[in-house]
Amino acid sequence: MDLMRLERAMECHKCGRWVENVGEEAVKVTCSICVLMAVGFPEQPKGYKPTGNPPGWHFMKEYVDKDGNVFYRGKEQPKLKGTLKPTKVKARKKAKRRTKEQMLVDRHKEKKAVLKKAVQKQKDFLNHNFNKE
Repeated sequence: MDLMRLERAMECHKCGRWVENVGEEAVKVTCSICVLMAVGFPEQPKGYKPTGNPPGWHFMKEYVDKDGNVFYRGKEQPKLKGTLKPTKVKARKKAKRRTKEQMLVDRHKEKKAVLKKAVQKQKDFLNHNFNKE
């Protein structure tokens, strides 16, 4: 009996689900799902909150926002507030996403060009033009 450890299981007194790994002195058990129903599910915080600053502003050596707050490498410098002009940020161009059809057409054109070059190389070989490329 020392090698095998027996785990005790009981039924939840609210819903009847089996709860394993119950202590020896336990008289009544409530399962985790019933506890969550009674307490309520925890609120998950939203991932991204926009600050109004451009992306990557905290990596800039020096950044001044619209209100005149000066940031040096992402850390605010209150002594310099209002001394510098706001930083002008260039809008980056977004790359256009190609459709699957466009990717297939481009791949076909590339293959066609390679095949044409190979055929021309064979013709040159047959015509005894070895050094021409």
